[in-house]
Amino acid sequence: MTEDVSPIRPRLAIAGLVIALAAGAGGYGIARWTGHPAGAPAAIQNADSGRKPLYWYDPMVPSQHFDKPGKSPFMDMQLVPKYADEGGGDAPGVRIDPDTSQTLGLRTVAVRRGELSSSLTATGTIDFNQRDIAIVQTRTSGFIQRVYARAPGDVIGAGAPLADILVPEWGGAQTEFLAVRRAGNAALTQAARQRLMLLGMSPGTIASVERTGRPQTVITISTPTGGVIKTLDVRAGMTMTAGQTLAEVNGLGTVWLNAAVPEAIAGPLRPGQKVQATLAAFPGETLSGRVSAILPETQIDSRTLTVRIELPNRGGRLRPGMFASVSFGGSTQAALLVPSEALIRTGKRTLVMLALDKGRYRPAEVQTGRESGDDTEILAGLSEGEKIVASGQFLIDSEASLSGVEARPIGGPAPTAAKPAAPAALYETTGKIEQITSTSVTLSHEPVPAIGWPAMTMTFALPNPSVARGLKVGDRVRFGFDQPPAGPTVHRMAKVGGQ
Repeated sequence: MTEDVSPIRPRLAIAGLVIALAAGAGGYGIARWTGHPAGAPAAIQNADSGRKPLYWYDPMVPSQHFDKPGKSPFMDMQLVPKYADEGGGDAPGVRIDPDTSQTLGLRTVAVRRGELSSSLTATGTIDFNQRDIAIVQTRTSGFIQRVYARAPGDVIGAGAPLADILVPEWGGAQTEFLAVRRAGNAALTQAARQRLMLLGMSPGTIASVERTGRPQTVITISTPTGGVIKTLDVRAGMTMTAGQTLAEVNGLGTVWLNAAVPEAIAGPLRPGQKVQATLAAFPGETLSGRVSAILPETQIDSRTLTVRIELPNRGGRLRPGMFASVSFGGSTQAALLVPSEALIRTGKRTLVMLALDKGRYRPAEVQTGRESGDDTEILAGLSEGEKIVASGQFLIDSEASLSGVEARPIGGPAPTAAKPAAPAALYETTGKIEQITSTSVTLSHEPVPAIGWPAMTMTFALPNPSVARGLKVGDRVRFGFDQPPAGPTVHRMAKVGGQ
């Protein structure tokens, strides 16, 4: 296998690997990547002179193993050595060389306790204050003699006339009242006045009859308050009945701002809470108000609550239908915080990548709360001072998934196995012992079709020295091995005839 010692091509190969990993290539081999500068395999061997590789592999195709260093046949990059001690023993997590961490741009931060503002923003529209509505009705039957050219949508002041109504039945009652009053009988006069009031005359109309001494059968209907005419049902010549509505007037002294707040973040809101509103119609101007009510019904289609805010409407500038942006202020609260970018949201759970000692990393499940700015509140799963990965965590998570590393659960220091692990499958082949130590054995073996291995010479871990008892260099053996994360490991070996 040829070897490329060019100082440029290996750098391009390393850069290509980083880009491929960042683009979602599955994170293959990050924990096994030694992170040495690109160069000849001899440089790698010198850097790890005290360790002998088990085999070499392409990080993009980690299932294919090679018995010596060189250029990968799959990618334009150098093969990477695999060592027996890279599995990390029984400690949970994956290990990444510090040089590789720097190359990948991994950044760690400490979980901190800080102040999280409860403020949130929402959008809303201006609406009429439905509590400030006046209904104009007639108190008696009559005929409309005159209208005052009003129309729905007109803004009018208090006491503005709407129509003149002729009430024929008032003429006889008023004439009788004046006659009794001239007679000077106080009791009869009081009874006659009471009759006029029951016929629908206002105290002002009765006082005018007394003052002028003449009957008044035409009454002018006026608005009790100022505002905008929402409905108007008067036309000249119409016949009116007692209690019929002539108009509906909505006051403009205050307006409602109805804000749509997502139900997921509406919990902290309370009536009376101060708010700040800005309107597109008045850029650069901020209006202050208070939450008057949180309506009990949730909008099914948008999953939002309607928060009603009452705003003063000086000069009548705020008009129903105007768009507004609302900021709900609130007090800050102490919370356990992490950068929002550090979270890995899978859809079923939320994870962070813990930065452990000796270059090890492990996923941990967390329960998140509110978000403010670039920070997210952690409700459970982390402790203050723990270090997590804030950038590059998705690459480590991919490697952890490939290595079968379990995430630390919420409320527990480490996951416990519910069932005993199934024994790993053993692959068998025949080979010749080239070198043997108390912890490893190097074999020139025949192909292993079950896993696609060609014939080659490679080093296997030997966790139990008794497996090689009675064997020596040069013996031809039949052996069985598996492939745990630590690398190929021999579990049984027996001598066969022939050399």
